[in-house]
Amino acid sequence: MARVYETVGNRCGRYAAHMKDEVDTHNASPTVLHETKEWLVVNKPAGWHSVSRQVDKGENDAAEQGERVEAARSQTKKKQTDISQADHDQSVQAWRERREPTARSIPEAGLCHRLDQGTSGCLLIAKTLEAHERLRTAMGGADGAIAKTYLALVKGGLDKEGNFRLHFEGRYKRSAKVSVSRAGSWETGGRCKWKVLRHIVARGVDVVEVELIGPGRRHQIRAGFAYLEHPLEGDTLYGAQGPSHFSLHAWKIIIDGMTVTAPPPPRFVP
Repeated sequence: MARVYETVGNRCGRYAAHMKDEVDTHNASPTVLHETKEWLVVNKPAGWHSVSRQVDKGENDAAEQGERVEAARSQTKKKQTDISQADHDQSVQAWRERREPTARSIPEAGLCHRLDQGTSGCLLIAKTLEAHERLRTAMGGADGAIAKTYLALVKGGLDKEGNFRLHFEGRYKRSAKVSVSRAGSWETGGRCKWKVLRHIVARGVDVVEVELIGPGRRHQIRAGFAYLEHPLEGDTLYGAQGPSHFSLHAWKIIIDGMTVTAPPPPRFVP
């Protein structure tokens, strides 16, 4: 079988394209994709936190800290400083509170779920306390009241279609990663089904449509595909090769029968 070797030029070209994409998304602001009387869905740029750093003191905070450390290993000291300063107030919660000061009366300015700092795409925000309670309950339910579909760039060679049911648990307090196993309790179980949409030959990755089934778990897609030996492109926290970046996009969300779609970033398109 013929072996394909990546040239230095190709590798540098991929890195340059990745860095331009990172800069473009990091400098972007959230945009409203759809809005009703009760809720809105925004397109969160990669690099933005979901909630304000002042209130994000739990496991998600530890995870994001770990992810930034992994990313920083492939960047210069100056770049680390720039990112640290930009991260200070780049959150969707703070953005929402600036746009709508009354949102401060709702927990986390109405955010109904969170996306990892490096994940882009659909983020659901409630506009009233009543809507927040209803949508938070629906988000965590097993009846599919709110459906979420992602795009992921994973190591190539994945089966054309498939699914998994795995269990995801924190390894220890404030761990940046989760442990994955085949067996566990209902509270730790996470299900996904996927379909490979296309293969990007130049980068050796598959573009995969991933549907979450039931309540999502922390790092379910990232850790799940890494467990299957197909980590997300650039997700060095879970064993991928650098440069470190995320390759996960919250593509579609269905709420109250309405489908909202966030256009994918350029690197998801071959």
